[in-house]
Amino acid sequence: MKRTLLSGLTLAALLAFGAAAVEAQENVSVKLSYIVDHPAIEAAKDGIVAELEKAGYVTGGTMALEVQSAQGNMTTQAQINTKFVGDQPDLIIAISTPSAQTAMAATSDIPIVFAAVTDPLEAGLVDSYEQPGRNLTGSSDKTPIDRHLELIRRIVPGAARVGVVYNGGEANSVAQVSVVKAEAEAAGLQIVEATATQSSAVLDAARSLVGKVDAIYVPTDSTVVSAIEAVVRVGTEAGIPVIAADTASVERGAIAALGFDYFDIGAAAGEHAVAILKGADPATLPVRFVDKLELYLNPKSASEMGVELSQDLIAEAAKIVE
Repeated sequence: MKRTLLSGLTLAALLAFGAAAVEAQENVSVKLSYIVDHPAIEAAKDGIVAELEKAGYVTGGTMALEVQSAQGNMTTQAQINTKFVGDQPDLIIAISTPSAQTAMAATSDIPIVFAAVTDPLEAGLVDSYEQPGRNLTGSSDKTPIDRHLELIRRIVPGAARVGVVYNGGEANSVAQVSVVKAEAEAAGLQIVEATATQSSAVLDAARSLVGKVDAIYVPTDSTVVSAIEAVVRVGTEAGIPVIAADTASVERGAIAALGFDYFDIGAAAGEHAVAILKGADPATLPVRFVDKLELYLNPKSASEMGVELSQDLIAEAAKIVE
């Protein structure tokens, strides 16, 4: 039967079959996941997809893209990456540290690009920033903690104690807080910690700081950022200024943030994704850092939390949230 079928194929049909095979080989499968939904992660995703599409990898056309959110659940995130590996895609993209760590645990063969990982070295994702050395590389959102503490000083000049709300079970958040404590000691500030391992616990963590601190600082912690409104609520009710590392948090009620546009963080990772799909080895692609910082301010929130922003600070802002 097979010989009869093949002998019946015309030259034109064979050529068409060959063309279709080539076209199929040009299509790529990309799987993308993130630990929890919030605007910064969404912006990073948009930046990644924009770079892929710029290079000709178009969703639904030359690229089959599957996107999954773990909704803040680490078990779900691990299951997502196990499923992704079983699908054998050309590339896995992980936004946030937990997403990248579970992807790495799931495969040492499929290339992985991470985005918005604060310290990939501390998180055990890479051997070095210059030579990642494994099947993954990406972009970092490591922030200048010293400048954040300086911003807190400018907004709350008399601050002596600063509360930090973070996920104590997340490696990069723990690393960030270690840096915060070291920088705070040098600046003469005392740090008071409040931890929340899931978004639903953020409100209680923030409330535990009332009466103990002069300001609250929210680092680039996906668990807390996803529930930043809870921290803002506590800050407003108790008259405690809330300052963030994530600029999108200012649009959601924080007084101020000096940080990145997460679209740029995503675009940096997207450039690596394109390079890998074209044959580059992730082990040799240096981790990307974004240098451009922007100051966002929310005068209304400042007033509601009992502080007035100086005209000098307002003049420096890249964006004033009305």
